Amino acid sequence: MAKKIAEKAVESSSTKSVEIKHLRSMTDESGKDVSVVDWTEVKTVDLAIEEAEAQLVTAEAKVTELKADIAEFKKIKG
Repeated sequence: MAKKIAEKAVESSSTKSVEIKHLRSMTDESGKDVSVVDWTEVKTVDLAIEEAEAQLVTAEAKVTELKADIAEFKKIKG
């Protein structure tokens, strides 16, 4: 799923925030591909970084697992 990330101005706050628009692709009535906002969230930039880093750790672990699986499959294939 695509995302559009932008700085979000929040009044009376010295902490920077980001607005994240979660997008999905659709085809309109004329057959053109368009992006539609599925949902929008606002969070502090520190929280956004923390969450993205946690997701990266999870994704890297999954890649390592998949590489091990592929190696096992190739051994069986011969």
